[in-house]
Amino acid sequence: MKLITVLLTGLIAVPAAAQVAIPSAQPSVDSTQAPLFRVTVVGRTTAAINYRPRSGETRVDLAGTALLPEAHGYAEVSGGKGYIEIDARLQKMQPATRFGSEYLTYVLWAITPEGRAKNLGEIQIDDDDARVKVTTEFQAFALIVTAEPYFAVTQPSDVVVMENVVRGDTKGKVETVQAKYELLKRGSYLMNQNANFKVKPLEPGAPLDLAEARNAVELSRLARADRYAADSFAKAQELLTAAEVARAKHKRGNDVMMPARQAAQTAEDARLIALQRQEEEFQTQERVAAAQRERDAQARAQVERDRAQAERERAETEQARRRQAELEAQTAATARAAAERERLEIERARQEALKAQSDAEQARAAADAARRAADTQADQARALAEQERAQAEQARVQAEQARAQAQQAQTAVAQAEQVKRALRERLREQLNIVLETRETARGLIVNVSDVLFDTGSATLKPGAREKLARVAGILATHPDLKIEIEGHTDSVGSDDYNQRLSERRAESVRAYLVQQKIPPTAVDAEGFGESRPVASNDTAAGRQQNRRVELVVSGESIGRTSTGAN
Repeated sequence: MKLITVLLTGLIAVPAAAQVAIPSAQPSVDSTQAPLFRVTVVGRTTAAINYRPRSGETRVDLAGTALLPEAHGYAEVSGGKGYIEIDARLQKMQPATRFGSEYLTYVLWAITPEGRAKNLGEIQIDDDDARVKVTTEFQAFALIVTAEPYFAVTQPSDVVVMENVVRGDTKGKVETVQAKYELLKRGSYLMNQNANFKVKPLEPGAPLDLAEARNAVELSRLARADRYAADSFAKAQELLTAAEVARAKHKRGNDVMMPARQAAQTAEDARLIALQRQEEEFQTQERVAAAQRERDAQARAQVERDRAQAERERAETEQARRRQAELEAQTAATARAAAERERLEIERARQEALKAQSDAEQARAAADAARRAADTQADQARALAEQERAQAEQARVQAEQARAQAQQAQTAVAQAEQVKRALRERLREQLNIVLETRETARGLIVNVSDVLFDTGSATLKPGAREKLARVAGILATHPDLKIEIEGHTDSVGSDDYNQRLSERRAESVRAYLVQQKIPPTAVDAEGFGESRPVASNDTAAGRQQNRRVELVVSGESIGRTSTGAN
């Protein structure tokens, strides 16, 4: 799934740990209000069908998702003039409250290929079966069933319990397209105020419509509809009160059901109006704050300009004073320089006379020294020649020793390499018994195939955990080994989605190996998404080969040091 974050301006009281920090540049919020609430919307993809008008009746299956796997059913779809009729029959349904206290019922949705969702109607369960007959003006759509707090919701929750599945015997001309739609993440209606969600428990025998109305009014209150949509909220409360009174007086079913369902619809309208008005109020505050920030910035800029002007004037005055001082100093220096030049001329003449006398004395001494040096150099030359003969003999002996040592070192290296090669092959054979293992220049690569994960998931299947436990047991006997876990995907899906899935799968394998006593410092995990295929992504077989997690095993003891690249 791809996460898409949207802003809902529900000004609600949430715990401090769940609040979203508001930057200091924004205007301060009234103390009676809470910060903006951020709700996560989950993107989901399912198969939509293009039903041709007047093409006769066709059937699609309705299959339970992982949330309600035992649920199943089908829908008879027929095209009329200007609309499509849907007769859906469901079995093995369970109460919606199993997904959370705010969920009371199920709703059937039509999702267009562009992602627009339409509430087709509530699904009321009789025992564990249900049937709903509705119409829609959509021509191309997918059918899904979601758990909801009440029937009048306008956007599906992410508690998708059933989706349509194209049957092999589906009649008529249909096209299968991919419908991408957005779901409200679980808990969005409560807006992190589970402790403040207080709804009177449904009494035995009381209709579900009354419970949905209570839910709708309470969720509308959590969204601050009592302040931002007071009239609509008050009307919803009045309708709920009327339904409660009718129930207390044991009136007929319609006397309770009709005001209860109208209360749920009115409360949903009030909730949406309140969220919109809070968004408008926030945007107004943002515009006012932006204007104030602009005025403050202009004022600060003017102060800075004035300060800069004063600084420039002070600098110019200081520069003029320095120029005057420098001129006076130059005049005095010129006079001192002339006197110094005259003194130096006199001193140079005296030094030249002394130097001439010294040169004559040095010449006599040099002649004597040269004679003595010639005698000494002759003696040194004879001694040096004798020393060089001795060094040459010593160098020859050392060269012979070095050749012998080099031969011994080459023999030791060959033996060590043979031991490493044998150990590497034995380790490869042990690992290959558990999972496909091949040898590369980087090290031994153990392939964890895609079938060991749930589709689109990073959760290891039990079979995968068993195999990885055996792999960990083998690797644990070689504590010097380094394990690099690399996740890969095929090209189906966006680059960002594939990158995150590969990282999560690699990290899932790493976490499991660490649980199996592999030292954390010996295991690294990295995801490469779809960037490193080993087969063509144009075929199903090729894509399956590309969906993998590889363990690159390297270490000095097996003669392989990972280079970090395939």
